[in-house]
Amino acid sequence: MDSYLSADWVYPVSSAPIKDGVISLDHNGMITGVFSAEEAKNLQGRVQKYKGILVPGFINTHCHLELSHLKGKIAEHTGLPGFVQQVISQRAASEEEICGAMVKADAEMYNNGIVAIGDISNQLISRDIKLNSKIYYHTFVEAMGFNPARAKEIIINAQKVRDSFSPLKATVVPHAPYSVSEELFTEIANLSGTEEGIVSIHNQETPDENAFFVAKEGHFLKLYEFLGLDITFFKASGKSSLQTYLSRLSAKARKLLVHNTFTSKEDLIYANSVQQELYWCLCPNANLYIEGKLPEIGLFLQSEAVITLGTDSLASNHQLSILDEMKVLQEKENVPLEKLLRWATLNGARFLGVDHQFGSFENGKQPGINLIEHMDGDQISAASRLRRLV
Repeated sequence: MDSYLSADWVYPVSSAPIKDGVISLDHNGMITGVFSAEEAKNLQGRVQKYKGILVPGFINTHCHLELSHLKGKIAEHTGLPGFVQQVISQRAASEEEICGAMVKADAEMYNNGIVAIGDISNQLISRDIKLNSKIYYHTFVEAMGFNPARAKEIIINAQKVRDSFSPLKATVVPHAPYSVSEELFTEIANLSGTEEGIVSIHNQETPDENAFFVAKEGHFLKLYEFLGLDITFFKASGKSSLQTYLSRLSAKARKLLVHNTFTSKEDLIYANSVQQELYWCLCPNANLYIEGKLPEIGLFLQSEAVITLGTDSLASNHQLSILDEMKVLQEKENVPLEKLLRWATLNGARFLGVDHQFGSFENGKQPGINLIEHMDGDQISAASRLRRLV
């Protein structure tokens, strides 16, 4: 027998919000109907009514589960090069510590209403946790190497890690433009650049990234020195990071650019001219943690960019909560709730290729159901809390 849930407002996301709407679902959590209050009149006495809003389960398109053991260990506001150095210096830990932290992080995300995740991995250690999780995972196996001579070796090793994640979905992706040679970009595009493929890359998270590509200046030079890398072969392009590398990504695959903290209007115009199937992931709490700055959200709204949300890792965030990412964007950027919900649900599901199951309240889907309580009218407030109902 179907069960029926209602709240002050129901947000299907794929259609307009419904005041006092009602959702019907079967015992597996599959949506069997979405009704207006008028259409649900005959269900009186059978509907469980809540105070707040009902929304689909959240999609976290950018996380680093295997860095969960670094929670509280990395200083804030170091800037990205300093952050990377700290992660490298402190990443080593016992398998027991790493796995224990990942189990807790996975449970935290489930309880925070997250139903699907695009997760960055550099090794295989998260596989068993993902296999046993209630959350859907697509793993992005990062390939990185700035030395052109090592491109073939790196891609072979990345393929081995990708294949070892089976039966889980996994894709080989570039880490970031400052850590991937042009030759390695080509190898990745050949490997993951199909029409069914999805690719993620860290983009313009720090002003030093643009400075490095424009003029071979900035703190990345110190990072390469710290890593013992000889980059005498590298020649500055005279263009921003994005305008230097974006055409190297496959034209066929769906592409997710992550962070975008220092992406300009010119970058957005350029991106729209050279790539289709382009998604932009915002991780506001991580941006504030590392750089103390948010992307210029207005530019993304003006360009009609397709936006998703991510939490990044516990190395750069105090919690793994899409609702808390939404709170920051509404408080500091005044993004309307309906837009935020689309960013947090359907857009991410479409990027991951799981919108047949997740992302909206539509018949035949099993998107999960979240209740957000303590709303301030049609806005999320600092007091808003989430309860996962399904």
